[in-house]
Amino acid sequence: MPRLLLVLPTRTYRADAFLAAARCLNVSVTIACEQHPEELTNSSGELLPLDVRDPQAAAPIAVAFARQHPIDAVIGVDDVTAVTAAAIAQAIGLPHNSVASVTAARNKRLMRELLSGQGIPVPRYNVFPLDGDPREFAKQVLYPCVVKPLILSASCGVIRANDEEEFRGAFSRVGTLLTNLGLVERDEQARWILAEDFVPGIEVALEGLLTQGTLQPLAMFDKPDPLNGPFFEETIYTTPSRLSSDLQQNVIACAGRTAQALGLQEGPVHGEFRVNEHGVWVIELAARAIGGRCSSTLTFASGMSLEELIIRHALRMPLPPFTRQEQAAGVMMLPIPYGGRLHEVRGQAEARAVPGIEELTITAEPGDNLVPLPEGTRYLGFLLARGTTPEEVERSLRDAHRRLTVVISASPTSSRPQVLSF
Repeated sequence: MPRLLLVLPTRTYRADAFLAAARCLNVSVTIACEQHPEELTNSSGELLPLDVRDPQAAAPIAVAFARQHPIDAVIGVDDVTAVTAAAIAQAIGLPHNSVASVTAARNKRLMRELLSGQGIPVPRYNVFPLDGDPREFAKQVLYPCVVKPLILSASCGVIRANDEEEFRGAFSRVGTLLTNLGLVERDEQARWILAEDFVPGIEVALEGLLTQGTLQPLAMFDKPDPLNGPFFEETIYTTPSRLSSDLQQNVIACAGRTAQALGLQEGPVHGEFRVNEHGVWVIELAARAIGGRCSSTLTFASGMSLEELIIRHALRMPLPPFTRQEQAAGVMMLPIPYGGRLHEVRGQAEARAVPGIEELTITAEPGDNLVPLPEGTRYLGFLLARGTTPEEVERSLRDAHRRLTVVISASPTSSRPQVLSF
């Protein structure tokens, strides 16, 4: 039985889907992580303790383990673990992306440097030290701009600034976030903040799979909610895309050039792009699959999940056709409306009863302290819908969301719950 080393952060939505896929494929799984992932609900088999934030230290531990328990593939599920997975795969001698390429895909400064050097459109940008003077930095950028950390994902710490005063506030807010997350003291890249031009236009996401540097597109998602700031909380993804065929091909071609410029060769990629009258702009291209529980929207030939496809690819098993099932699908990442302690989410049965809704999962637990973006690092939960068209799917998601009522305290210490309907 082939063995997969699945490299996980402590907090992740992705573990169960990969474990379920491995069971379908009769693949043995060893989980490599610092401690048992909080969201892991299924039995996981062997656990290999290691620091997923330290690739150089993690690789020898995995090599020693592989001498007794041969490893046939290594997969990381987020930006941090993808770097460690690349280091482990290299040390064992498996097909892999270089550590440098995955590091560049994770680091917004390195990515923009490489892409701009290859003539690939990226927003004009500056990078400023966290301990510098934001009053001086504010004079060096054009407005509107977007202020963001170099190394976080899922729109965490991403803030639009329309003038110097807003820039100073955003810069301070991002710096506080990085400090509070404990990143400044352990990661040099957390001591810098990026400011780049705001790029107007339609935003789409592309899911793809690389084999020896060749990109195979798997799905393109529209983001029907405008992402214009001041924060950039992603909510609804629908597929197939409603962009014209020509525009979709332009996005795919740009993604392929981006992967090549970064040096990525193998495995899943997830890209974020803006499309406007000037063309396709790269916002991100991550060396991993789509995050959260969004992968549930994708089903391939014979009902195969995205995770099964990724594992098959990593193990060099036969791959089915990459065509998706024809039915339109979409996901809504349920936003956290404001901070406080969660009491309950009402209306779940009514939301599930909306035609087209296939699944509602509330991932936050009663008693959890909820933090909205830009400081937040999680969602309230996920809605999944399917339908005949993307428009129909979008209507189902919005209708179901309106039926939910979130009851939270205004602060973690407040005893008086407040009710918010959507």
